[in-house]
Amino acid sequence: MNEPPTLPEPRTSFDKDLFFRNSADLLCIAGFDGYFKDINPAVSNLLGYTEHELLTSPIDTFIHPEDRDVTRQYRDKLKNNKPLLDYENRYVTKNGEVIWLSWTSIPRYEEKLVYAIAKNITHLKLLERDRNVLIANLTKVNRELKQLTYTTSHDLRSPVSNLLSVFDLMDISKITDGETLLFLDILKSAAESLKSTLDHYVDILLQKDLLTVKIEELDVEHSLNKVRSSLESLIQNSKAIFHIDFSENRTVKYNQEYLESTFLNLITNSIKYAIPGRNPEIFIKSIRNAKTTQLIFSDQGLGFDLGAINDKVFQLNQTFHNHADGKGIGLYLIYNQITSLGGSVLLESKPNEGARFTLTFKN
Repeated sequence: MNEPPTLPEPRTSFDKDLFFRNSADLLCIAGFDGYFKDINPAVSNLLGYTEHELLTSPIDTFIHPEDRDVTRQYRDKLKNNKPLLDYENRYVTKNGEVIWLSWTSIPRYEEKLVYAIAKNITHLKLLERDRNVLIANLTKVNRELKQLTYTTSHDLRSPVSNLLSVFDLMDISKITDGETLLFLDILKSAAESLKSTLDHYVDILLQKDLLTVKIEELDVEHSLNKVRSSLESLIQNSKAIFHIDFSENRTVKYNQEYLESTFLNLITNSIKYAIPGRNPEIFIKSIRNAKTTQLIFSDQGLGFDLGAINDKVFQLNQTFHNHADGKGIGLYLIYNQITSLGGSVLLESKPNEGARFTLTFKN
């Protein structure tokens, strides 16, 4: 018959003290009054304060100022006898270094004490920060490359379509040279192939945008009022007058940030490029069609000489008026945001007769 296993001798108080004093993790006992009652050497070694300094100053003294309020809220939960697991906050060492700690804290309500273990996770936070910066940079580069690809594919379609139109207008019945006819046929075939490829690229990019950009039914007036509120000082100082009519359709299917960006850029442009001596007048109305909704945004400002600027008005960094704040970005953003989601922008304008933008959104 097997004998029962020998049980280990009970641990002595010395064993517990040895564990407490030699642990690499930060071990501490804190009171409900907000002071440390006992700490192991790891706490002092990491934070750089003496044991006396740590025991005689409120714990908040060592916590990063931005984390004190939220830490105090979690400490109140401990006072209500609720354990705190994996709570992260920042401490500041004696030499000013910021340290991230992850806490597991168990309250002893009868003793008004909290028994806590903390791990130094500063290196993990630094890695997380570097990773987030890298992801943000890669996302930005990817977005810019996608936009460049879309813009290039989109803009190349126009000259290719013009080239194909030339072939349609050409009367090849008057051409008798066989070699010339062969060359023309090859050129036409190559142009058609290029247009098909560009259409394919644009369609793929459009589908990706529709999958990644949130599209929802938006209250146009709500978005407009939100932007007007943010521009309240500018509008009041310029004495801008608004004429709004959304009676025909009050909503559009679009991205909220894009819509607010559109209103922001168009309104600021109308105020910025108002005719000197006149109060800016801005007209916004909606039109509902069978498959689309249109927003018509117009003003009575300086306008554009479309014959002189050709198709540059929606290109990046293109400015057409001598204004210190003009960067040539607003119209570029409006155009690319709308067209990337299957919509369109039409500009009608003459010098000193204002500008009229027709923004078309899919229903």
